[in-house]
Amino acid sequence: MDIVESLGTELRGKKIVLGITGSVAAVQSPEIARLLMRHGAEVVVVFSEAAHLIIHPYLMEWATGNPVVTELTGKIEHIALAGDHSEKADLILVAPATANTISKIAMGIDDTPVTSTVTTAFGAGIPIMIVPAMHASMYKHPILQENIEKLEGVGVVFVGPRLEEDKAKIATPTEVVSTIIKKLGTKHDFTHKRILITAGPTVEYIDPVRIVTSKSSGRMGIELARASYERGADVTLVYGCGSLSPPEGVKIVQVDTTQEMYDAVASELKAESFDVVIAAAAVADWTPKKPRKIKVPTEKAATLSVTFQPTPKIVDAIKKWQKTTYLVLFKAEHSVSNEELIARAHRRLKKAKADLIVANDVGRPGVGFGTETNELFVIDTEKKAVHISKTLKLKASHKILDIIRKRIAKR
Repeated sequence: MDIVESLGTELRGKKIVLGITGSVAAVQSPEIARLLMRHGAEVVVVFSEAAHLIIHPYLMEWATGNPVVTELTGKIEHIALAGDHSEKADLILVAPATANTISKIAMGIDDTPVTSTVTTAFGAGIPIMIVPAMHASMYKHPILQENIEKLEGVGVVFVGPRLEEDKAKIATPTEVVSTIIKKLGTKHDFTHKRILITAGPTVEYIDPVRIVTSKSSGRMGIELARASYERGADVTLVYGCGSLSPPEGVKIVQVDTTQEMYDAVASELKAESFDVVIAAAAVADWTPKKPRKIKVPTEKAATLSVTFQPTPKIVDAIKKWQKTTYLVLFKAEHSVSNEELIARAHRRLKKAKADLIVANDVGRPGVGFGTETNELFVIDTEKKAVHISKTLKLKASHKILDIIRKRIAKR
């Protein structure tokens, strides 16, 4: 299929059994399956009887390219997929999992193709991951919570749920797949490494409702955090006012202004030792010298004059706070030649005493702020540049991490 490995090869050669139960969240299952395949996995789907009431098996056959198991026959499908033999699956994923299915699994009840496959996987030592989805009142049932704790006690991994709108909503497909990649992925080269990443724009207030900021969405920093987490790192994300949700599984420090980001980074670096710091945030370079304490009324003045002063330079202080960290900067330019882009970035690297700097020209189509793709140059202290051609920001993040990994291994 043309989507296989379109986002990466982390799950190449892995077979994942996707168990689908009778939750309305099953409408998310095709996206989960397709995203797993985009990272290289083969996906085989198993239905409970109630799953038929939500989606049709044909949809999942189309999504995965494999026949769907809807009943257990003389072919003993649960053994073929999850028995203790050389062709067994690498992971059993139940997504979505209803309260009914979770409790059946905890009690060893095998009355659906999904529960029988999970029971078989327990005996074969196959990892099991469960993604709950139900109303919040059902999720909070004390017996269900006991059953979840019981399953966690025997090694089952639970992903989510998101408690919103009186519902225990299914985890996002990205969160589910990131958790699987972290567990099964071919790259775990940042295990036991601590990485701090800044991401998103900061805002500076003219008055309580008017701000100065940039067009950054924070996507590049978020994808760097996601890629670092998937590769085993312990990640702290200092996140400004981006428009995207930060990834699950990482420590989030939410900030607003540049001063708040400065203080947060200082606090983290003074409290803990980090192997790598990646400064990907698009911080505001200027802030009003005297921000108004009340909203400036537009009907009383035809013009508004604001005097700006520089914001504190976070990247210039990082090596002062923690000399041994491997410091990677980001620098955006607009409508310059590649030569000038590299030259300006290298000058900034030297000033901050950084180890690497990642530069891009946000004036080019599909590059930089607000886009899903990026084109980058990674420049070292000797002004040697590695070009990352335009690609999805998650792919670009892994390429940047590949470069960082090689560099820190030589230190």
